[in-house]
Amino acid sequence: MHHVTIYHNPACGTSRNTLAMIRASGVEPEIIEYLKNPPGRERLVELIAAMGVGARDILRDKGTPYQELGLGDMSLPEDALIDAMVQHPILMNRPIVVTAKGTKLCRPSEDVLLILESSDIGTFVKENGEVVKVSTS
Repeated sequence: MHHVTIYHNPACGTSRNTLAMIRASGVEPEIIEYLKNPPGRERLVELIAAMGVGARDILRDKGTPYQELGLGDMSLPEDALIDAMVQHPILMNRPIVVTAKGTKLCRPSEDVLLILESSDIGTFVKENGEVVKVSTS
């Protein structure tokens, strides 16, 4: 069985759909509810590096203290953005999934199929009724 970790927010539909797709692939992932158990600074830096993106790429503005903290200031250094996410985990976009094949912010949720060992989940219906058809050819 392949190890999969999801940094999950159960209140987020995209995160719930991603989790359901992982399970549909036959894997029961390690679920980290990052709002209850946020990654420390070191782990967050590792995740960002593993995704090959900048901190701003996983920064969430909607429903967060983004504006109040002035995080829209494009001159802010990476360290300031990372510090803000460590202090306010709600600023982390989700879900972030870690597998042997890679680490990815799975937005849209079907992006998780790119990093699962088996993406053979057949036809998947998201919570909103959208159908995701996975071709194994």
